[in-house]
Amino acid sequence: MGRRQDEVRPSFLLIATALGIPAGLVAGLATPAAADMIRAQYRLSLVGLEIGNAIATGNVEPSHYKIDLNARLTGVAAMVSNMRLAFASTGALHSGSVLPASYATTSGTEQETHTVRMRLKSGTVKALDISPPFEDWEGRVPVTEALKRNILDPTSALIMAVPENQPLVGPAACNRTLRIYDGYIRYDVALSYAGTRDVQVTGYSGPVSVCAARYRPIAGHKLDSQSTRFMAENREIEAWLAPVEKAHVVVPVHVSLMTLAGLAVVEATEFSVEPSSTMTARSR
Repeated sequence: MGRRQDEVRPSFLLIATALGIPAGLVAGLATPAAADMIRAQYRLSLVGLEIGNAIATGNVEPSHYKIDLNARLTGVAAMVSNMRLAFASTGALHSGSVLPASYATTSGTEQETHTVRMRLKSGTVKALDISPPFEDWEGRVPVTEALKRNILDPTSALIMAVPENQPLVGPAACNRTLRIYDGYIRYDVALSYAGTRDVQVTGYSGPVSVCAARYRPIAGHKLDSQSTRFMAENREIEAWLAPVEKAHVVVPVHVSLMTLAGLAVVEATEFSVEPSSTMTARSR
C-alpha cells in the first residue's frame, strides 16, 4: 500500500469507475412501479490485449439501490497476478439525486487482501475503515472533512439521469462533473459532450453520446506522483453513453483512457434489465 500503489491509483480508479457501468441504469429505473435487476458483463483490455473481465448486478427499488461488481484479471495478466476485485454500494434515490449510504471494496490475491468500508449519510462520509491501516499519508494533500461531503463512491458515480425535458443523445447526456471519493483520494471526473456515433452491443444498437472526460485530482494524492500528473494532463479519456428509453438515463458502453502502460479500454459485452420478483415482493 505504499508508493507503487499511489502511482497506479488514478488510472485504476477511472477503470474501476468505468466497470461500474450498470449503475448508470439505476436512477431512471427507480420509478414508483419499478423494481429491477440489472446484470452486465464487461471486457477490459490494455494495448489491445484482454487482461480482465467483470460481472455486475444492480438491484433497484423505487427509492433505493444496491450494486455489486466482481472483477478479475485474465489471460497474460493473470499469469503475473491473480488479483480479484469486489465492489458493493447501497444508497437512496431522491428527487433526481443519488445519495450513497455504504461502500465497500475488497482487492487482493492469495497472499494479501485489502478492504475499504465507508458509511455515508446522504453522500457525506460518516465513518471510514481501511484494513490493513493505510500508513503512507506523508506528503499527500489532506482530505478535509469538507471534501467528504456531497460525494459519490466509485461504484455509485455512474448513476447518471438525464432531465426529462432533454434528449438522451446529445449534450445533456454528457455535461456533468462527478465528485468521487474512494477512501483514499478525492477527485473529480468532468464529462463534456464531444459528438455522437453509432454502436452495436448485445442489448443495444443505435446512437450513443461521445463524452470527453478529464481527471481532476482534489486531495489524497501526492504532489510528486508521476501517475497523478499524467492523468491530470491526460486528454485521451473518452466515454460512450447509450440511451435507455424507459429509464431516461444514459449507460456507458465503452470507456477508453491512455495510461502510463498504454491504452486501456473497458467495453460492455452485454447487459440486461429484468424485473426482480424478490425486490418487488419486498417493496409491497
